[in-house]
Amino acid sequence: MTEPIQHLLILPRLRIQNANAISSAMTWGFPAMSAFMGAIHALERHLPEDIKLLFEGIGVVCHHIEPQVIEGGFTRAFHLTRNPVDKSGNTAAIVEEGRAHLEVSLLIGVESDGDDLASIERRLDIARRLFEQVQGMRIAGGSVMPPLSDSTRQRPELITFDADEEKRARQWRRLKRRLLPGFALVLRDDYLTEHTETLKATNDSATALDAWLDLCRLNHECRIETQQDSNGQDKDVATWGIRRPYPGWLVPIPVGYGAISELFDPGDVANARDPSVPFQFVESLYSIGEWVSPHRLRSADALLWFVNNDLERGVYRLTNDYVLTHADND
Repeated sequence: MTEPIQHLLILPRLRIQNANAISSAMTWGFPAMSAFMGAIHALERHLPEDIKLLFEGIGVVCHHIEPQVIEGGFTRAFHLTRNPVDKSGNTAAIVEEGRAHLEVSLLIGVESDGDDLASIERRLDIARRLFEQVQGMRIAGGSVMPPLSDSTRQRPELITFDADEEKRARQWRRLKRRLLPGFALVLRDDYLTEHTETLKATNDSATALDAWLDLCRLNHECRIETQQDSNGQDKDVATWGIRRPYPGWLVPIPVGYGAISELFDPGDVANARDPSVPFQFVESLYSIGEWVSPHRLRSADALLWFVNNDLERGVYRLTNDYVLTHADND
């Protein structure tokens, strides 16, 4: 996105029960951003006939997460369920599923295909109706639970940002206070690219995968420091510490899918979920994300995620403009 977002739909404090906590083959915890992107696509496709809106991007602020796991020492295991017997009367197989209870606020960038956003009364009506519609949807595989109260912080809102920069900044500051406490997930492709070059400086064979793994884990390193003993003599002392190449709460995240086959025509692949659309085999794409408190974000554009597909290369991924809006990486 190059133009600042003009209208923002806020669906606050959604309680999602049993959301999918396995975000990819190599990551678990918070659901993938593609799951939330899919949710707003479903919402956009089922808009009431009298609401003409286009959804342009989505931001997610997580207020609470409760993974459904058993903790034992350094290991954790998902809570699993015994499914009912199958139609033959035999015990159904246990399929490992990861679940988590969430409380999140969704911020959806919207544009109007008409004069839907012209008046405050109309915007309030749209926000209320879409908030009620979301209550009956599934988001990230989980069920949306009814709100616990009707307080001001839990009421939906559709904001039209003012053209004046000062007034726009004031609107954003007021909105940020509603989103606290919480953390928003933003994209840090820049860290992954930079760290790859850092590793290549000492190892020509280093790849982006090496940099990604290095940023995902806690690297305990031994450092030799020269200190003086009680007699004033220098001596080498070994100390252990965690190497953190970058500040912040960094996490490995999936950001989309990359094609590993040609694009097949509809119906060419047997047992496809939907034989009426083209089919392609894909693998997950990974990058680095950072959890940032909303009070550190300079604008709403910093937390929104957008679809950025490259159909010729078979790349279907999401992107985020946090780095562009925070050029000095504060």
